[in-house]
This record gives sequence, structure tokens and C-alpha cells, in this order.
Amino acid sequence: MRIMGLDVGSKTVGVAISDPMGWTAQGLEIIRIDEEAGEFGMVRLKELADQYEPETIVVGLPKNMNNSIGFRAKASQAYGDLVVETLGIPVAYIDERLTTVQAEKMLISEGNVSRKKRKKVIDKLAAVILLQNYLDSQ
Repeated sequence: MRIMGLDVGSKTVGVAISDPMGWTAQGLEIIRIDEEAGEFGMVRLKELADQYEPETIVVGLPKNMNNSIGFRAKASQAYGDLVVETLGIPVAYIDERLTTVQAEKMLISEGNVSRKKRKKVIDKLAAVILLQNYLDSQ
């Protein structure tokens, strides 16, 4: 029962996948997208879904600190709707407030990860964190 996790931004989507037992999350890759141009990386996401066969896709929902749904959270919900429409795989949402901050702190604590390198992996690590949080809550 694999589950895929997506950390959706306006320029990238971090992708993580669970192990077959649904216990641990591993980072897969970062898909480049262009929200403004309507390019959402669905071709690559479908390739990954075909390869890993997730039964559910978890999309991070970046709520505002007061728990309200703002522009970014609505964009993530729209992305989730597109995933369901395109891939036919059910989508679940998980509150992802502070996962990117958590990922950044983890990378800084590594000590030898430069800001430039952090930028390249942060979305994938955020996807791992949000997927792991989801797996732990199940």
C-alpha cells in the first residue's frame, strides 16, 4: 500500500513515496512546474504513479497560521483536483504548515549543506516530512 506525497509550490513539486508497507517516506525527486503558464508536471507525475502505483496521493496543504485557507492552500487544492482528474488516484490533504521550515532546519543542522544545495533539495525533503507525518497519523 504505497502512498505518494507531494509538496506543491508555484515552481516545483517535491515528490516522496512510502515503502510498500506504508511505514517510511523516501524522497524521489523535484518536478519543475510553471503555475503561471499552466504547466503542472502531470506527464512526469503520471510516470512516477505508473512506476510506484500509489493507492493514495497526499498533498500538503499550507494553511495560514490561524488555520484559514489562503491563496497557496487553494492552489494546492486545485493541484490535488488536477491529480484526481488526470491520474484517477484519490488525494488526501495534510496540514503542512512549517514543513519547509522544518526541512530547512534539518539541512542547516547537517552543517555542510550550502544555501544553494538546500534550495535544490528542500521541496523533496518537505515532501518526505509531510508524507511521514501522514503515515505516522494513520
